[in-house]
Amino acid sequence: MNNYKIVLDAGHGGTDGGASGNGIVEKDLTLAISKYMYDLFNELDVPVTMTRTTDETLSPSQRVERILAAYGNSPDVIVISNHINAGGGEGQSVTNKCITIKA
Repeated sequence: MNNYKIVLDAGHGGTDGGASGNGIVEKDLTLAISKYMYDLFNELDVPVTMTRTTDETLSPSQRVERILAAYGNSPDVIVISNHINAGGGEGQSVTNKCITIKA
């Protein structure tokens, strides 16, 4: 069994709405997706937390602070930052970035 912990980052929020179109605002959709994922991880007994659970503005440094506050800077922590692309195209897009954050 693994010991992974998950931090879900709902992209944008508050005064930063992100992309919008057809009545959809990115900050609202990323929050809904993150809450859905949170519930699923909880059902699987995977430790999980979110950087935001409401429509609030977070600076990049505040996001990092919340990520580190959740489970620290450990290789067993997975951070999933949800965003919705506004451009054309079809299907899914996954961007994989790995960074080390010094606490």
